Amino acid sequence: MTGAAGFIGFHLSQSLVHQGTQVIGIDNLNSYYDPQLKRDRLAQIQDHQNFTFAAIDLCDRTELNTLFNTYQPETVIHLAAQAGVRYSLENPYSYVDSNLVGFVNILECCRYYEVQHLVYASSSSVYGANRKIPFSTDDPVDHPVSLYAATKKANELMAHTYSHLYGIPTTGLRFFTVYGTWGRPDMAYFLFTKAMLEGQPIKVFNHGKMRRDFTYIDDVVDGIVRLIDHIPQPHDEGNSNAPYVVYNIGNNKPVELLRFINVLEDALGLTAQKEFLPMQPGDVVETYADTQPLTDAVGFQAKTPIEVGLPKFVDWYRQYHG
Repeated sequence: MTGAAGFIGFHLSQSLVHQGTQVIGIDNLNSYYDPQLKRDRLAQIQDHQNFTFAAIDLCDRTELNTLFNTYQPETVIHLAAQAGVRYSLENPYSYVDSNLVGFVNILECCRYYEVQHLVYASSSSVYGANRKIPFSTDDPVDHPVSLYAATKKANELMAHTYSHLYGIPTTGLRFFTVYGTWGRPDMAYFLFTKAMLEGQPIKVFNHGKMRRDFTYIDDVVDGIVRLIDHIPQPHDEGNSNAPYVVYNIGNNKPVELLRFINVLEDALGLTAQKEFLPMQPGDVVETYADTQPLTDAVGFQAKTPIEVGLPKFVDWYRQYHG
C-alpha cells in the first residue's frame, strides 16, 4: 500500500492488519504537512506483526522495483499522492512528480510483477465545475479546474491504458471530501477546529455558499475493503473492453458548509468567528456523489452523518493535541 502514513492509508492499513491481512506500507513522509503526524499514525500500527513499513519515494524506481521484487504483492492499493487543490497553484511540480511520474512507476511495477488488482485513489475534483448533480462516473470529466484535478484524471487515463495493453485489473476511486480522526491538517474541518480553539476567525470561502459530500473515514475504509477482492473483468463498455472500472465513494448526502460549521460548533461548544471570503481559484461550489454503482457492485452504503463523524474528530483532536 502506498501512502500508508497518510490519512486514508493509515486507517486502511490499520483495518487490514487487524483482519489478518499482510500489509507492506510505503510512504516518503514528506513535509507537505507536519511529518510528525504521519509518524504518530505509523506508531499505531508499525509494531503489528502483519505490517511492514518502508520509507520510499514513488519517484525512486530502483527502490520501488526492489520492494516489489522482494514482496511480490498480489494487490496494490495506491493512495500516495500530492493532495490539495490550493497547493497545486503554488507548487505544480510536486504534483507532476508524485501524481504522474509516481503513478507511472506504480503501473510499471504492477505490469512487471503481475499484480492481480490495482486499486488507486482518484478524486471528486475530476468533475470540475460540472453542474449536473449528483456526479456520475458516466459524466464527462474533460474540464478540470485545478492541476490536482488534472493529474487525477490523468491517473484514470493511464490506468485504463495499462488495463487495455497489459490486462492489469484496475479500480479507480473518486473520493469525496473525506474527513475524520487522524485527518489531514490542510483540510477545512481541521483548520476550523484549530482556529476556533485558539480564538481565531475561520475563513469561509464563497461566503459559505458551498455544499460538500462529506464522507467519514470509516465509511471510506469499508468501501475500499469491499473492493479489494472485487476484481474488474474485461467488459464491453463504450469503446473499451479492458478490466477497468471507476467508482465514486462518497456519503451521497451533500451538506451546506454553514451547516457543517454549526455541527462543528456544537461539538466544540464554541461559536466560530467567521471571515466570509470570495471563492478560491480551483474550487467548486458543490460536490455530490452518485454511489449507486458501488452499492450495486459490493453493497457499499455510507452510514456516518456529520452529526456523528464531527464529534468523533473533535474528541480525537482534543486528545491528540492535549
